[in-house]
Amino acid sequence: MATVELRFSALPEHVRTARLVAAAVARRAGVDEAVLDEVRLAVGEACTRAVGLHQSGGIDAPVEVRLIEEEKQFSIVVGDEAPRVGSASDASGESAESEDEMGLAVISGLVDDVEVTAGEAGGSIRMTWPTAAASAAG
Repeated sequence: MATVELRFSALPEHVRTARLVAAAVARRAGVDEAVLDEVRLAVGEACTRAVGLHQSGGIDAPVEVRLIEEEKQFSIVVGDEAPRVGSASDASGESAESEDEMGLAVISGLVDDVEVTAGEAGGSIRMTWPTAAASAAG
């Protein structure tokens, strides 16, 4: 199992870099060429969401992206350190929450296998795609 780890400051301009790295590693891992645009878009949405959570929460920690190549699948985990315990309900909070839900809806539409976790120490989005090895074996 090969893993590439990427950490970047929570700034929107770094999301593009994460998308490019994810697509390159996905291609090398054997993800179907036809799916690479979906990989790029999903990673962009997940990273944009993490950047937004960090910026709105005043969190200086970097956004973390792990690209995990396994025998029959390729996974990308985008992690943030924004705590998700009882949120205050104000106008800006509701707007941010609806943007968050929209981003998750886009990711769910692009990726068949998505796992979202959230807690006091932050959260993560794990997205998984089959690789060519899985298609050949199936």
